[in-house]
Amino acid sequence: MPSEVERRLTAIMAADVVGYARLIEADEAATLAALRALRQGILEPLLSEHHGRIVKLMGDGVLVEFASAVNAVTCAVDVQKGMAGANQDLAEDRRVVLRIGISLGDVVVEGDDIFGDGVILAVRLQAMANPGDICVSGSVYEQIKRKLPLPFDELGPRTVKNVSEPVLVYRLGSLTHREARGSEKAFLPLPARPAIAVLPFANLSNDAEQEPFVDGLTQDLITDLSRSGGLFVIASHSAFAYKGRHEDVRRIARELGVRYLLEGNVRRAGGRVRINAQLIDAIQGDHLWAERFDRGLEDIFAVQDEVCSKIVEALAGRLLLPPTRNRPANLAAYELCVRARSLTMQTAIAAKEAVFLLERAIVLDPDYAEAHRWLALNLWLGWEFWGEPMAPNRARSLAEARRAVTLDPNDAGNRWVLGFILGHEHLWDEADMEFDAALELDPNHADAWAMRSDLATLGGQPAVGIEFVRKALRLNPHPPGWYFWQLGQAQYANGDYEAAVQTLRRPETYRTPSRRLLAASLAQLGRLDEACWEADLFMMGNPKFTIRQWADSQPFRDDDLRRHFLEGYRLAGLPE
Repeated sequence: MPSEVERRLTAIMAADVVGYARLIEADEAATLAALRALRQGILEPLLSEHHGRIVKLMGDGVLVEFASAVNAVTCAVDVQKGMAGANQDLAEDRRVVLRIGISLGDVVVEGDDIFGDGVILAVRLQAMANPGDICVSGSVYEQIKRKLPLPFDELGPRTVKNVSEPVLVYRLGSLTHREARGSEKAFLPLPARPAIAVLPFANLSNDAEQEPFVDGLTQDLITDLSRSGGLFVIASHSAFAYKGRHEDVRRIARELGVRYLLEGNVRRAGGRVRINAQLIDAIQGDHLWAERFDRGLEDIFAVQDEVCSKIVEALAGRLLLPPTRNRPANLAAYELCVRARSLTMQTAIAAKEAVFLLERAIVLDPDYAEAHRWLALNLWLGWEFWGEPMAPNRARSLAEARRAVTLDPNDAGNRWVLGFILGHEHLWDEADMEFDAALELDPNHADAWAMRSDLATLGGQPAVGIEFVRKALRLNPHPPGWYFWQLGQAQYANGDYEAAVQTLRRPETYRTPSRRLLAASLAQLGRLDEACWEADLFMMGNPKFTIRQWADSQPFRDDDLRRHFLEGYRLAGLPE
């Protein structure tokens, strides 16, 4: 008697790379490496999450089966989002774009392989899809239409080779993927180094007053981990985008483009603090390390060092740890400084409050380097943007920045703040040395990369400025608005006015002083009515602005570039 044929009903996803032969011909090694990284960083984690099984891998494609159509379509959408995120910073001709087809059908099972009309149909649907699209059969659509709120277009019945009857086809098309490319939720590929994000630790103290202390602990762990050159560490601003949100750790990891997450909680009572921390492999779902620390408050910084050293050892082996940073000698000064961190680079009122807190911290601990650094930056912002008098704030900001570096030359934050202020004093060689030192101490310092963009752009290298902001955005995918200000400035300097308008109209930066750059960009495009409107709105919030005072305070090294900015401001009608 012949053995009975094994059959099952399954959802099949077929995907292939658009223009695979062209990519291979242009650079075979780079293409194969990119495909391997995308498979490991995007496809395999998503298949694990959505319970998909790879049936076979081809050079330019993959065949996957799922137990349900809902799982197959959800996975396909997440894959396309992940690909959109991975392609964001690549040149057009190096992007890896997928077409995906999904069918639901009865298949014949032979070992690990499957055969039948369902497989043939998935491959044919994939061939019908445009780059970045997902095409599904009518049977798949019927299964998902009430469960997944996705805007499929009906393409009608299609004749499919080797399938006896016409098949109703639906397409999830380019609009969805344009939204994915512009969305914060686009998934990012994994970098070469072990990549980690430290999620905000939860405050278990039942006292809201302890929230800044707990946030400060998280920020310090991020700062110390990022100084380990063997790791890729997400910046605190992006980590804190997840504060108070209860989301699947696998999704958070994909959105940030990391494999590992550190999470924990803190309880402070009396003179003691209890910290629980655990390190998670978000792809495998494993807990790599967990520990509880119960110490006196006077040991809080030693605990931070211990946590960091154990994480570095777990992820990257016994690396040579960087020199320790200057730690505050007074806990009250530390808590004042932590409160001032969140006020910096916000508003004029916030800057004044930050200065007040930092001056008190320095009275309590005169040798607290970080407090001197943030005081320097807030004093500089005060006279440059918030209408505070130039004297004595300009000279004092430089003196405070130099003091911070003298007290702690091993803190990358101190070095970039000094470098930034030196650049605006036209001391460019010293500024470059400080930024070099900052990024050697901490190559993960997103703010340093973003701030260096300002000096590169106004120094006559806008393309380099754009590259620096792109690096910062990868380290800080949910950045503060001023990152987009720096990007828009570099795009304007580079003559890409359309891109500058798009960047400077992002809600993160639109209602800030970057509006003057938006006005200049619109003016250069000949859209003078819009330019004058934006210039008027800018002046409502910055009534003391003049072109001359602004130009005198900027670190231009290139006279032609300086004239380029002045021309845009004048065309927009800003006052001399």
